[in-house]
Amino acid sequence: MFRGATTINLDSKGRLAIPAKYRHALSIDCDGKMVCTIDIKQPCLLLYPLPEWQVIEKKLTQLSSMNPTERRLQRLLLGHADDCDMDKNGRLLISSPLRLHAGLEKKLMLVGQLNKFEIWSEEAWQQQIAEDLKVEQEGDFELNERLEDFSL
Repeated sequence: MFRGATTINLDSKGRLAIPAKYRHALSIDCDGKMVCTIDIKQPCLLLYPLPEWQVIEKKLTQLSSMNPTERRLQRLLLGHADDCDMDKNGRLLISSPLRLHAGLEKKLMLVGQLNKFEIWSEEAWQQQIAEDLKVEQEGDFELNERLEDFSL
């Protein structure tokens, strides 16, 4: 499981280095093979270990290609999906279209989300966190039915 937010850098070739604390597990669990795609609701990328991505692909194949909304989701997620293999130095190459979608430049945030990572520009991440905290502080954070019984 991936958790925590880590500041990382994007090099001039569009590569990012996976933090050492995740490299060993990723090498064992998926031989460093990962898939990166866009997040359709946020200006960030989603980075999945290959076995986790295969679960998503299976769900996407069950959607109807005749339903315009379901087809749009397939087109966006699969159309942007890019295989990323960790090199011997723990680096991944992020394609130019993916970097453009998330506005990635030099400073990035790699955010663990249990079975995947989010990749944010540092600026967009700070804005998102500020917005999330503002919503919570103003009391506009409404719990849906699934969250009403959630406890920490």
